[in-house]
Amino acid sequence: MPRSAGKRFRYIIVVYWLLLLYIVAALVWWFVSLERQNQNLTDLRLSELNSQKATLDPKKFAEGNFKIEKDSKRNTEKYIAEGVTFLILIFVGAFFVYRSTSKQFRVQLQQQNFMMAITHELKTPISVAMLNLETLQKYQLDAEKQKKLIRMTLQETSRLDTLINNILVSSQLEGGGYTFSKEELDFSSLFKDCIREAKTRYPERNFIENIEPEIEIAGDPLLLQLLISNLIENAVKYSPKEKPIICKLNRSGTDVLMNIIDEGIGIADTEKSKIFDKFYRTGNESTRKTKGTGLGLYLCNKIAGDHNADISVTNNIPSGTNFAIHFHT
Repeated sequence: MPRSAGKRFRYIIVVYWLLLLYIVAALVWWFVSLERQNQNLTDLRLSELNSQKATLDPKKFAEGNFKIEKDSKRNTEKYIAEGVTFLILIFVGAFFVYRSTSKQFRVQLQQQNFMMAITHELKTPISVAMLNLETLQKYQLDAEKQKKLIRMTLQETSRLDTLINNILVSSQLEGGGYTFSKEELDFSSLFKDCIREAKTRYPERNFIENIEPEIEIAGDPLLLQLLISNLIENAVKYSPKEKPIICKLNRSGTDVLMNIIDEGIGIADTEKSKIFDKFYRTGNESTRKTKGTGLGLYLCNKIAGDHNADISVTNNIPSGTNFAIHFHT
């Protein structure tokens, strides 16, 4: 959490607990005051009764004494019941207020992280592309260096294109503005095309393909391409360059199973349930070294759901992650 946001959150939490303690203390004081008043009233009634003891029948005196004690006990029980009820309502309300406030700050933090990430992610490819083009314009480079600069420029512009697609598709899917185009398609060929594009973008990476041919599913080609590309991009970001990335597509009975497996740093078990949340990224954007915006896996989960598929992540042996997409056909 950024220092300013963290400081503000701690300040609000301190004020929140002080107010809660004040309310509870006021409730306790209310109970003590009523009980004291009840006891004073009881003592007064008993005093009046005792002053008439000489003129009252012993039986009536005993009945009066019993009634006064009974009324006192009933009032005490009433105050306790009301106090406990108020206390429960206070704590229930405090719980929901605390949860809502914490959630709001988490969303605010994620949005701040997203804005920091998106600023960096947009500026970097543009800056790299401009620098490469200016270098080509100013200097007479040999063919090999020209190819290298052009390839780097294409990689950055391709990454920028993926980023913009993620933002646009995410916005359209949430706002209901995306027209879902469901058609029968050769998923094996689409998967191979995505891997071929990844090989072009990352020529230094080793992609191992295990793709069963002629697997057909019904779906939106653009969304499925985005799903595959984001999973491959994620594997590239979080695994060493010398480690392979395994891309598998097979039939599983009547269903289809797709896997993207890397041998990277892996994902902690405590994070596995959160990585598909929108904007969620572990760590702090100001110190993070890996690229991304927190939209990729969120989109993967949403696209999988729109295609009657389940997405899951497990640990790869000996290291890394295994993202599995199970299409129910």
